[in-house]
Amino acid sequence: MRQWLNKLGHSASDINRLNIVHVAGTKGKGSTCAFINSFLKTHGERTGFPRKVGLYTSPYLICPEEQIRINFKPLSRDLFAKYFFEVDNILSQSLPEFDIRPRYLQSFALLSLHAFIREGVDAAIIETHHGGEFDSTNVIEKPLVTAITPLGIDHIKQLGSSIESIAWHKAGIFKSGAIAFSAPQESTAMEVLRKRGSEKSINLQFVDIDPLLPADIVQLQPDVQRVNCSLALACVRSFLAQKSKGSLSISDILQGISQFSWPGRFQLVIEDRFQWFLDSAHNEMSVGIAAKWFLESSQMHRYI
Repeated sequence: MRQWLNKLGHSASDINRLNIVHVAGTKGKGSTCAFINSFLKTHGERTGFPRKVGLYTSPYLICPEEQIRINFKPLSRDLFAKYFFEVDNILSQSLPEFDIRPRYLQSFALLSLHAFIREGVDAAIIETHHGGEFDSTNVIEKPLVTAITPLGIDHIKQLGSSIESIAWHKAGIFKSGAIAFSAPQESTAMEVLRKRGSEKSINLQFVDIDPLLPADIVQLQPDVQRVNCSLALACVRSFLAQKSKGSLSISDILQGISQFSWPGRFQLVIEDRFQWFLDSAHNEMSVGIAAKWFLESSQMHRYI
């Protein structure tokens, strides 16, 4: 990744200037990133900083442009094509014919960093793909904040079949000098995360449910979204403490929650007399959470 970024003309310091929040985990990475984006957006609208926020997540729901957003809007197709062919042309011309080329996820990680640098974002939220230590997004040397969402068993071929192994991989995003947060984890995962943080002289902080979160609001249902939102708040407060004279206000928080949207995750779609419950759950952990959300929510609706 570093070699390819160098070919594109981007140094480590160029990436560090993006002011990155790096997020790993098993469940809730996308939602946590979307909450971070929403809080930074509302704070930026009130104070003028950050002016531009980049967001990289994967996979996409409908179209590839969704994976790379600025101020929560996916790149336009024209801009996406412009940066895609810039990256492709430069690497095609500069790499030897039989040299290793970026694969799919590596290409998107390169494209996102290239676009954020070209667009001059003030902050960038980067979601890992499925790992941490060896993830292609882990080219980031000096993130401002790192965060681990709830951990579970997934991608066992790459990460191992135990929660300890998965926690080890996810904690690979921890960097010396960067603030580190985690959602509550089971005890064995917490032990691994603490050890990994200690190796890099990091005081890892486990985040409880934030007492300022409003009750009975659809954006925070089911309860796991309160976990994701609380983790996002901790990240944003730390980010602003390092980069801004202002802090997150109560109005920023409430507005950020009310504006939160992450299609395909605990989404209710109303069509005529029917209500569709949509969630992109794909592993044992997330399917269980999605099923519980469906059972609790559907009791209030006659048509499903």
